[in-house]
Amino acid sequence: MRELRDIEGLHPRDLTKRQRLLVLFVVGLVSVVLFYTGIYNWGMRALENRPQSVFRSFQTVVETMTTTGYGADSPWATPAMNVLMVTIQVTGVVIGFVTLRVLVIPLFERTPLNLDDRLTTKNDHVVIAEYQRDTDLLLDELEELDIDYVLIESDDEEAKRLSDDGYQAINGDPEDRDDLERADIERASLLITDAADRTASIVLTALEANEELRVVSFTESTRREAALAEVGVDRSVAPHALIGQRLAEKATIPLSRDWSDEDEVDVSEILVRRDSPLHGVRVRDSPIANHPNLTLVAGWFHGELRLPPSPDDELAPDTVLVVAGPESELDEITNEIAGVRSRRIRSPSQIIVAGYGEGGTAAAEALPEDVSVTTIDESAELDPDIVGDVTEPETLREADTDDASALIVTVDDDSVALLTIAIARSLSSGIEILARVTDREKTKPAFRAGADYVLSTQQISARLVAAEVYGERVMAPTSQIRLIQADAAPFAGESLADARRNTERGWTVVGVERDGTVRTDERIIIEADDEVIVAGSDRAIQQFERTVATS
Repeated sequence: MRELRDIEGLHPRDLTKRQRLLVLFVVGLVSVVLFYTGIYNWGMRALENRPQSVFRSFQTVVETMTTTGYGADSPWATPAMNVLMVTIQVTGVVIGFVTLRVLVIPLFERTPLNLDDRLTTKNDHVVIAEYQRDTDLLLDELEELDIDYVLIESDDEEAKRLSDDGYQAINGDPEDRDDLERADIERASLLITDAADRTASIVLTALEANEELRVVSFTESTRREAALAEVGVDRSVAPHALIGQRLAEKATIPLSRDWSDEDEVDVSEILVRRDSPLHGVRVRDSPIANHPNLTLVAGWFHGELRLPPSPDDELAPDTVLVVAGPESELDEITNEIAGVRSRRIRSPSQIIVAGYGEGGTAAAEALPEDVSVTTIDESAELDPDIVGDVTEPETLREADTDDASALIVTVDDDSVALLTIAIARSLSSGIEILARVTDREKTKPAFRAGADYVLSTQQISARLVAAEVYGERVMAPTSQIRLIQADAAPFAGESLADARRNTERGWTVVGVERDGTVRTDERIIIEADDEVIVAGSDRAIQQFERTVATS
């Protein structure tokens, strides 16, 4: 039986109600058979005066309970033994009916099941009250992180499909307190809602059952945040707006230098493409991380900036690595690695935003004041700079794609987004194209169409939910990447490789300036009279200046 195999090696707490029922059934059946075997063996010896082995008695009991016959033991002379045999027969019939209902019918005739029976024991878990995006992606993310959850799905067929696929899902109305209690809402620690206009009703009902509940709500517009806060939502998330902000931050990675731009060290972004040999490679195994003259300063992974990346981070088609080193070395490694694209980090002067809805507005507002922004939308009511169809080359030419440093695509339709990307790439090979798609399956086509950076609403939303369980913020404002020159005395005697080894402090040593020349070879031994070039986030550089540079 599949369900019996599934429970092997599981802790009792991890068993579903149905699995626990099966365990009790098996244990009870074995106990009854052994009990009757002992009594029958004693009766054959003491009452029938026909002693026999316990195994012969066991066989007779099983034959009787399954109504397959009595073998050579019948008939029995004493009334007590006949009564015992009748009792065993009746017990066998009852167990047969129980077996039919508990095992045979559910497994082979696909009769309707109570999905609650498939839930494992819950405590301090997440209750998801509806989810309107890619449910499988969200639940896979939670299970990968070993996060306990229950999803309440109002569509019966969808709930059954998810439950049949092994997810912790039940059918019900999250506005109904009884259905929330079926999900053990009183013992939950977090409620995730994605139910549009029903959100307020769901939240108020859930908080009646559990006042300590933390609530995160998805919303299509940031304009509802204040109202949702009034009903008890701790955090409102507008995915389109958040992704718009992230795309704007990515398009304007801030970089400051505390020395002359004429120095040899440069900073570049290296984009990992779908067909790159780096796809699927961990940071520690990449030729960039292992290059003796280059330093991996930061990386964008699934829309999140990490300063610096973890050696265990896996490079995916949406990964962008920020690398510092000699300009010639940066160009050389970019040419050596197939399927990557490199661009120098420069201060952007003009950015185009295609699609001026919730996401486009958030992107435009997140851009620095010194950046010229041109917004495009076909709706004049949104008051864009250019009213027009973003899939028409003339519209993009009017926005001056030739001189723009980046194009942010935040249109609501994925098909329109892909066409816009393709047209923009045909008009300009140098412009950086950053796009938002709703369906995660459209991420790869967006890269093929010419996008440099793509974020999926479905994927980002799932990661956001997972992060909220740990109380972490995602989509936080981007820190500025800084490169400074500092006294090398604290590193005297160390090789450059040793100075770079600690990646957990948020800053790293890029190179050494000696006799007017910047050296980045990791075999260089740092001398007290040298100057070191250090890269990191604002906060990390401030920490470096307080603790290391002054030591």
